[in-house]
Amino acid sequence: MHSPPRTEAVPVPTPAASLVFTTTLSHGPLTRAEIGRRTDLSPAAVTKAVRPLMAAGYLVEGVDEEARPSLGRPANLVRVDGGRALFIGVKVTGDEIIAVLTDLCCRIRVARHVRITTRDPGAVLSSTAALVQELLTEADGFGVRVSGMGLAVSGDVDRAAGVVRYSPFLDWRDVPLAELAQAVTGLPVTVDNDVRALTVAEQWFGAGVGVPDFALVTVGAGIGCGLVVHGRVVSGAHGVAGEIGHLSIDPQGPPCHCGNTGCVEAIAGDAAIVRRVGEVTGLSVTDSAQALELAHRGDPGAREVYARAGEAIGRAIGAVVNVLGPQRVIISGEGLAAYDLFAEQIRDTFAAAAFGTAAQCDVMTRPLPFEEWARGAAATAIQSFIGTEHV
Repeated sequence: MHSPPRTEAVPVPTPAASLVFTTTLSHGPLTRAEIGRRTDLSPAAVTKAVRPLMAAGYLVEGVDEEARPSLGRPANLVRVDGGRALFIGVKVTGDEIIAVLTDLCCRIRVARHVRITTRDPGAVLSSTAALVQELLTEADGFGVRVSGMGLAVSGDVDRAAGVVRYSPFLDWRDVPLAELAQAVTGLPVTVDNDVRALTVAEQWFGAGVGVPDFALVTVGAGIGCGLVVHGRVVSGAHGVAGEIGHLSIDPQGPPCHCGNTGCVEAIAGDAAIVRRVGEVTGLSVTDSAQALELAHRGDPGAREVYARAGEAIGRAIGAVVNVLGPQRVIISGEGLAAYDLFAEQIRDTFAAAAFGTAAQCDVMTRPLPFEEWARGAAATAIQSFIGTEHV
């Protein structure tokens, strides 16, 4: 039997303390002078913010022996003690649950996978609870209690309410997931859209660190987009900001499960590609691996399907860049396995769609395994623990 989890949060009673902690978390180790430069806080304000964080053991300070200067005193560096707290992150797909145990710096310590044969919320929660118990046992070995859990699923997710409004790949509607998960795990639970959760991880710990305006575009079963504007992850008034998968770019295009026609996802999502490759080749194509193999073998019909998918993704990225003007667009997701088949179309269509200097946006690819999506869920739990969801 596990003891109840620690529920106290990081002591960040002021915006300055929150800023200092998150800056050190993402950019550290840092000297106090560097913290001041990055946060525009005075030395006195930095000291005032750091003091309670150090007293509670979340920040530690010490000499960086490797960076010892040739003259003068060695620099004291402030860093987050990642081992001060542990978190669980869970990503639920249509056929698998991926769970990870991370430290406070969102470094994965343990990862677990389990296949699911039903998408019934009760059955999924039961499997999730079993995985969480395994990770809680692993956490015992570190001598640190788990302080929170993040759950990430696709679709329309209301993080504030902890409710999955609609997840098309799971066929869930109005599932109070946070409440149900907390009841079966005993942990504080944060529920968020999977792409938005991955965006939090990229903002704090990945390719978005230090970039105040960026977009994360994911390709695969769905086409998703997470947005960071002025340093904040944007969900919009109704929680569905960034749904570029449902931009209707071809009114005469194929029907989409959302009810519209010609959506990016209806052209470039995995299921759409598989279906279309089967149609144009006349073969029985049942999954993405088969479609990909046909295209890599040079089948002209299959290659054309992927080319069209690349054009749709490039047009969607162009729309994001024209509207928001981000400094960087990160392309990720399991669909990157086919990137060589549509990379040129993405680049060319984006360049044609981007207006003026928007075309200077840095578009990069970042392959991420599904463990990273679960890590994104853990990042939302860390965010809730620190109390910076709205900072």
